[in-house]
Amino acid sequence: MKTEWIDGSVIRVKADKKEVTLSANKEGLLSLAGQLMALAEGMPGDHIHYDEYNSLEEGSAEMIIEKTE
Repeated sequence: MKTEWIDGSVIRVKADKKEVTLSANKEGLLSLAGQLMALAEGMPGDHIHYDEYNSLEEGSAEMIIEKTE
């Protein structure tokens, strides 16, 4: 699945034992919204990987979002 990013997107993911915090600026939230809408139109099992090497800020926890049904 192709992911598109609005210029200036900043997204961080922090994962603790029982909590995940996603922090993002306006551009990051709009980018995620578009990607989630595209994922919703996909097939079960489609997913998007996010990590500090391709989309998240340095030090962020890896995040995978998957469509189930």
